[in-house]
Amino acid sequence: MGRLSDRAFEILAAEVKRLGQNDPAGDVSRQIGMRRLEKMRSQPGERLTRAEIAGLLDDQFPNFNPKVLDRAARANRPAGLMSKVTWGGAVLAGLAGFVWVANLPYPMIRMPVAKTAPLLLLPSYMSMDYNYRRAIALVEQADQLVNQATAAEDLDLGAEKSRRAQQHLDKLPVWFLGYYPKAYCSWMGCTWKFTLDEYESARKKIGRMEAQIFQEQNAQTALAAAEEALKLAREQFDGAADVTGEEAAIQAWQAAIDELRGIPRETLAGKTAGQALEAAERDFRQEVGFVAGRLQGDTLIEAAQIFASQAANDAQNPPHTASHWRQVLQHWDEAIARLEQVPRDNPSYLDAQKKLAEYQSNRGAIQRRLEDEEASVKAIERSQKLIAEWRQLVNSENPSLSTLNGHLAEIIYTLESVKPGTTVNAQAQDLLQKARHTRSNL
Repeated sequence: MGRLSDRAFEILAAEVKRLGQNDPAGDVSRQIGMRRLEKMRSQPGERLTRAEIAGLLDDQFPNFNPKVLDRAARANRPAGLMSKVTWGGAVLAGLAGFVWVANLPYPMIRMPVAKTAPLLLLPSYMSMDYNYRRAIALVEQADQLVNQATAAEDLDLGAEKSRRAQQHLDKLPVWFLGYYPKAYCSWMGCTWKFTLDEYESARKKIGRMEAQIFQEQNAQTALAAAEEALKLAREQFDGAADVTGEEAAIQAWQAAIDELRGIPRETLAGKTAGQALEAAERDFRQEVGFVAGRLQGDTLIEAAQIFASQAANDAQNPPHTASHWRQVLQHWDEAIARLEQVPRDNPSYLDAQKKLAEYQSNRGAIQRRLEDEEASVKAIERSQKLIAEWRQLVNSENPSLSTLNGHLAEIIYTLESVKPGTTVNAQAQDLLQKARHTRSNL
């Protein structure tokens, strides 16, 4: 190692050449200076200090730039511990970068490395081993917590473990499925072997658990809402000052009970809701059974009256077609069905029976109107067919008078069967008048 480093030599040589160009006689000084610098660069020993470098050039270049001397002196300092550490760090960083590139999740990189230098993939194998173990363990823990849950906290913890298991599965290299690092596993004792079926099974299991957790969380939310509604309804009933207030509270109470019934029984919340529902229905029957029954009966009667009113309105201003009478009949059927739902032990049962007798009578009247309309329409159609036949007989060469009278009699009989108050009655009366007139002229 020379007393003047290559970098320091380059700095000083550049300045010597520059100074020599400005002086016609400087060529000699430049040659002398360069020889001295060359000698120091090849001479072994301790590195020159700034003063020693300046002493080499002062006699030839009295005005040598001090800044250049400073730069050269710094460049000529021997490498210290920090420099060695820096170089060592750079080397290690380069090796780490090479290993990082070799472990990139791209088959075109990893596959050749796995065949030629599998040890370079040690970080990937360690990551695969760790993520596989954690994924399997977390899936089992999540499955236990979700399917054997005894409280909502178990579901929350199961959801967290399922989420973490999914994260570990996401880190497994899917493109590496089926590959088994024999060298690594012979040293580390791998308990895993990646297969597509195993990977898909874990994915599906987590998917099912996530769906189950979502359903359970929704059921827990519904349970909390139903319990809160039930509590508020009971407080409202206890504080009601009149019948109207009681009826409003009973409706809210019944709605809360219906919400409890709607929670899926296969969920943890559903099992809890089943117990709460049994207690709520028992209290409902005991405390508000009479009021609730009366309210329920009155509600059914009111609903029946709505259908009855619609039926009565639709039946006004006859005659109507058969399809219209069928619609009226359907309204009466709906009204009767509501009244029949009032149980015998309901306080409103007698009122419902009175209405039921009235509505059944009205329905019977509409049924007769429908039958009359349908029969009259068929009669008018039959009469029109007979009239057409009679006209053919009239236009024949030797019509028989008795035959013509017989047809007219059948036409008149058919028209007379048309009921009053039907849509075809006016038409039937007109045809009947003509038929009778024709018969009287025969």
